Amino acid sequence: MQSNDYYIIIQNWFIKSEEALKDAEIAINNERFSTAQNRIYYAIFYSVMALAYSKNFTTAKHSQLLGWFNRNYIKEGVFAKSLGDAYINAYNSRMKSDYTYTYKPDKDKINSLFKDAQIFVKAVQDYIKD
Repeated sequence: MQSNDYYIIIQNWFIKSEEALKDAEIAINNERFSTAQNRIYYAIFYSVMALAYSKNFTTAKHSQLLGWFNRNYIKEGVFAKSLGDAYINAYNSRMKSDYTYTYKPDKDKINSLFKDAQIFVKAVQDYIKD
């Protein structure tokens, strides 16, 4: 049996994920697409952190977490490949948005990534609840 702290930590990662989705929506509505891109990625990242914690996996590296998720949940068929693609697309777009000064996010792409992030977060939440 897990301690209360275990469940609180997982719940807190999901709270952060939901807040990031809300922040992304606000940013999209205000045409702040770089901010939206960042929050979309972090919504996914926080939900995967909850999943990783539930499996006793910890890392401080984004690329390591992404690799762990793909190896254990996409390649093993736990989640659809589309979720792996959503994670990779959000990661790559966030990297461009945050670190390439000439990159300007596209509204349609941001809206698509946002919808994918909503689906992703819900799928991970449902998986952990089961």
